[in-house]
Amino acid sequence: MNSSKIFSTALNFQEDYPCPVCRIGKISSMPLMEAMYCDFCQEIFTVNLESQQIKMPSRQPPLVWKWNGFQWNQAQLEGVELGWGYVLAAVAFVIFPTTLIGIGAYYFPPNPDVPLSWIPYIWTLLTFFLHLAIMVWIFIEIYQIPIGAYWRAITHWRNGVTR
Repeated sequence: MNSSKIFSTALNFQEDYPCPVCRIGKISSMPLMEAMYCDFCQEIFTVNLESQQIKMPSRQPPLVWKWNGFQWNQAQLEGVELGWGYVLAAVAFVIFPTTLIGIGAYYFPPNPDVPLSWIPYIWTLLTFFLHLAIMVWIFIEIYQIPIGAYWRAITHWRNGVTR
């Protein structure tokens, strides 16, 4: 039985830890530096042993993870508080334009004899999906979700290739 799974361990430079970014690779210390790097996604992290945190300085504002002894806590943007106001603004950004276009299509319907009478309804659906795609893209950009690394891991796993 592996004792590291039972007892919590403090963050140190002698151990390897799961990468909090790609969740596939392992992060380990870089020789002669107070930093760690991932062997899969190649991210470099600065380490603060006193607060048990690592920081990804390759983006601004940097993402910070705290080691709880077993795993990394959820990433947080350094110095940024994302609260319910941002969630409400994102929902409004998706719902409000879609509702305006849908109301326009409902109250001013095109003549059914016109060959392109379906365009207002498709336009409403496109408005919803494109605004939703913009919000997903912003979420991916803020939290730096490594889609390329995930895709590489899936293709390696599918082909039976290990690291």
